[in-house]
Amino acid sequence: MRSYRSLFRTAEFTPFLLSFAAFAAAQTIGGLALATLVFRATGSPFLSAVSMFGPQLAQLLGGAFLLSGADRLPPRAVLSALALSFAAATAVLALPGLPVWAVFAVVLLQGLVASLGGGVRGGLLNEILTKDGYVLGRSVFNMLWGLTQMAGFATGGALLAFLSPRTCLLLAAALYVLSALVTHLGLTARPPRSAGRPSLAATWRANALLWSSRHRRLTYLGLWVPNGLIVGSDSLYVSYAPEAAGMLYAFGALGMFAGDLAVGRLIPPALRPRLATPLRLLLAVPYLFFVLHPGVALSAVAVTVASVGFAASLVLQERLMSLIPDDLAGQALGLHATGMAAFQGIGALLAGTLAQLTSPATAMTLMSAASVTVTLTLAALGRHEERQSAVPGTRPGFLSEPAARD
Repeated sequence: MRSYRSLFRTAEFTPFLLSFAAFAAAQTIGGLALATLVFRATGSPFLSAVSMFGPQLAQLLGGAFLLSGADRLPPRAVLSALALSFAAATAVLALPGLPVWAVFAVVLLQGLVASLGGGVRGGLLNEILTKDGYVLGRSVFNMLWGLTQMAGFATGGALLAFLSPRTCLLLAAALYVLSALVTHLGLTARPPRSAGRPSLAATWRANALLWSSRHRRLTYLGLWVPNGLIVGSDSLYVSYAPEAAGMLYAFGALGMFAGDLAVGRLIPPALRPRLATPLRLLLAVPYLFFVLHPGVALSAVAVTVASVGFAASLVLQERLMSLIPDDLAGQALGLHATGMAAFQGIGALLAGTLAQLTSPATAMTLMSAASVTVTLTLAALGRHEERQSAVPGTRPGFLSEPAARD
């Protein structure tokens, strides 16, 4: 599967994308509205950042307890229920007079529920598409996420100029309901990919098995940590430029779209593995520029260029998929999504704390420097692991191979 035309001829691929687009639009508009509401109420960069990215931190708990459901529950039912639960929670956030502690309680519950979403969507995409179409399909999925973010943040910023944050939250709740309807009407009711009931023990066993290979550990860390640190910088847009935050998020989504288009469609498959480290460095280096406290226009340029580097996730996901069997694809991708979301939440917490103690610009610079350091360290460890794997009798492989364990 080498073309976009062949992708969209695949049954269910279009409704799969449309349901996700509605869900993503709700997340972007609702997240910006909530961060703005909290910042106006408290004046705190820390609380504003956490309100927007806190659900992602809470996914770490959900991933520890619920992730086996990604392969052991019917995907259409899970995605429909997920969208409806987000609609209900977002409507609660729009209630007048809701205290800040209650806002964060709802945010925590959203994160717990959301922990299943990444694994279920990733596993379902793996079922809808053939093996040779996964990277191209995932690039379209990521580009749609980028476009939806760009449109959602731009629309959200415009709406906030005329409407209250609470009204924007109600609009986001309606979009979640639309996502549930498209999911239910457009997707086939598939059975679970794996037998057995989801449980805490099953989740921990599979996560331990996935984590048992050093190659997979390095791949997961490469997907999670540099990305999470830079999303921490992103979480400070509202406090760095309150009147232009929507525009900065939109330009970031534009850069992400360009990167996914280039890596998914234009870069030859043989060259992709070499781009993991350069793309992760590109993701971080432009944020070092914020030490100079640039204006909105120059900030938008830096954010756009940096966001091209988010395409590193395509390269690393392709590597991850080569190291796992099909019956654990949902949980493996769910572990990736949960870990990435958790590290993004941790990044937001860390960046918000640094901004509270210094300034948003200083915090963004420090977070980018940390991301560069982590990327270079992981690259050095990866080169060492490749040299070790070249020794006869040792190689990376699937979970069933003893050589894959440390």
